[in-house]
Amino acid sequence: MKQQANLIRAGQVIEHDGRRWTVLKQQIITPGKGGAFIQVEMRDLKTGNKTNERWRTADSVERLMTEDKDYTYSYMDGDNVVLMDPETFEQLILAKDIFGDQFAFLQDNMPLNVKLVEGDPVGVELPPHVTLEITEADPVVKGQTASSSYKPAVLSNGVKTLVPPFIEAGERIVVRTEDASYVERAKD
Repeated sequence: MKQQANLIRAGQVIEHDGRRWTVLKQQIITPGKGGAFIQVEMRDLKTGNKTNERWRTADSVERLMTEDKDYTYSYMDGDNVVLMDPETFEQLILAKDIFGDQFAFLQDNMPLNVKLVEGDPVGVELPPHVTLEITEADPVVKGQTASSSYKPAVLSNGVKTLVPPFIEAGERIVVRTEDASYVERAKD
């Protein structure tokens, strides 16, 4: 299905130069002179190579339709992730690379949404939020609470994030899997 280049979003699968690509990031750039264009970072589904491509916003690209299927994370097998279909109990083995930066947020028995194109897995969606523990957090600086400033902290999975000054090491917080940003204190 053809779509305008300015409608490309991360997670979509497009066909370009006879190959299939999954979109990792997109950014619309408006230079001071001339028309706007879209810069897209994408990964080749067969080789795994990454590339950047630019299109004018009025250009059209071929978007491939994806089928969504629910799976549950089972375990790691070397550099592969083993998922299980909760209905048929069939296993699906995926390369760790398909998860990108979100791999660090993978937890036991986590429900996942796998995107398939003609039966081939092309992307994985994690739940939007996960609950993790803070292992390290900088101490509060006096007077820092007057403004809405955040301080650096390290989560139990090793990912660094910014948290409000009242959060301390040992507390559990909810973070976005998309960008590792703080959402709220855990209510458990």
